[in-house]
Amino acid sequence: MLERFSEDLFGRMEEVLADTRPALKIAEVARVLNVGNGIAELAGFTDLRADELVTFTSGEMGIASNLGEERTGVIVLGDASRIRPGEKVRRTGRVVDVPVGEAMVGRVVDALGRPIDERGPIRADQRMPIERPAAPIIHRAPVDQPLPTGIKAIDAAIPIGRGQRELILGDRQTGKTAIGVDAILNQRDTGVLSIYCAIGQRASAVARVVQSLMDGGALDRSIVVVAGGEDAPGLQFIAPYAATTMAEAFMAAGRDVLIVYDDLTRHARAYRELSLLLRRPPGREAYPGDIFYIHSRLLERSTRLKDEYGGGSLTALPVIETQAQNISAYIPTNLISITDGQVYLSPELFEKGHLPAIDIGASVSRVGGKAQLPAYRAVAGDLRLSYSQFEELESFARFGTQLDEDTRARLTRGRRVRAVLMQAEREHLGVAEQIAGLLAATEGLFDEIPVDRIRQAEQAARKAAQRHCPEICARIERGGDLEEADREALVTEMDTALVAFRPARQDEDGDGDA
Repeated sequence: MLERFSEDLFGRMEEVLADTRPALKIAEVARVLNVGNGIAELAGFTDLRADELVTFTSGEMGIASNLGEERTGVIVLGDASRIRPGEKVRRTGRVVDVPVGEAMVGRVVDALGRPIDERGPIRADQRMPIERPAAPIIHRAPVDQPLPTGIKAIDAAIPIGRGQRELILGDRQTGKTAIGVDAILNQRDTGVLSIYCAIGQRASAVARVVQSLMDGGALDRSIVVVAGGEDAPGLQFIAPYAATTMAEAFMAAGRDVLIVYDDLTRHARAYRELSLLLRRPPGREAYPGDIFYIHSRLLERSTRLKDEYGGGSLTALPVIETQAQNISAYIPTNLISITDGQVYLSPELFEKGHLPAIDIGASVSRVGGKAQLPAYRAVAGDLRLSYSQFEELESFARFGTQLDEDTRARLTRGRRVRAVLMQAEREHLGVAEQIAGLLAATEGLFDEIPVDRIRQAEQAARKAAQRHCPEICARIERGGDLEEADREALVTEMDTALVAFRPARQDEDGDGDA
């Protein structure tokens, strides 16, 4: 009985072996020596490429970073606690890539392009590597088209053009993210696709931004890339590169894209952490020596292409957090030198309630002036200079110095201009509305109105301009010039509308200008 059973068993085994065709599968395998804090050291690879993707048996992935003859340092893109010493690691033969295309629009994804919004899988037709060379100079067009943010202080004094890189910096809790989100929300009628890249942020902060985009109807034309503070530093490091690759796919197709990196301070800290764990020599403030290169190769990918190369644009708004208003620290100075200008948010203005807390004197746009609409240049051409002079005069006036009539008039005008530049969050104004308010302020129509009534007076002036001069407003929206006759017509209508706000008896001391 036993012999018969053995014969049947071995007979079947021989049949299975006869039907089995051996397949040769070549894989280069290494083993984990040690792992911890988002870094793993491997041994066994002989010709691994830099930045090549490797997969661990546990399912995690990593990027080859430090290549040595005996050991290889790998940045783990996931939970390093799942990896054990001795675990097998295989090469993939490719670098990190992410899905791109229309399937990504309206989705919230992680740094590897995987959905985290519980709306099902993403069916993208194409994937592109996150590390790509920037567009050659010969492919680039000048920045000469405006990117309106809907924020008066920026559009009038620090204009941003499509393809520009404008830094937003300031201390903690001064409204940096609000400016980036407002710029995204204001693109509702411009056809600009937006990408918000959250790096090292709290989950609650990212949820608020996503909710703001949903409430403003902007999520359907946006992509949100998230590498939160609780994620691995490797994911925080690659997040802005992944977001830029997604944006470049649309730019190559001729679309205009706005991308907000919030923020690159945390990105630099994540890269510093990884570099120290990889035992790279630290430099200033313990950052590795190539931190400038890391950020410059990222932001250099923002540009505007010539029509024959697609004609799209990628506008970057990187955010940087300063400590105690120190804009001369290592990372802020690096980013200031890389970008085309900066919007500086002052904590002092924020504490005084002057929102948005943009310090116009410390902010600059080096290339946006050529992209600014002609009407802005006609109304607010010297706004930065005159406003800076007013702030200087105001600081001297606090010492109780006796002021002449001209100085008092300039202080009066400056305080009205400052009141006009104040703007609530999520209050986006069109070009014609901004021009009307600024024209009324610079022409002195608000000079006799108390500062606490400027907001209502400005609204009345804007409505009067739109009601009585619709042709002029439409021409301004289309980018037309503001002729002298247009200026006079707008001033006349707004002046009439502001009569009700002026006191019956002019009292210069009523607002404390003396």
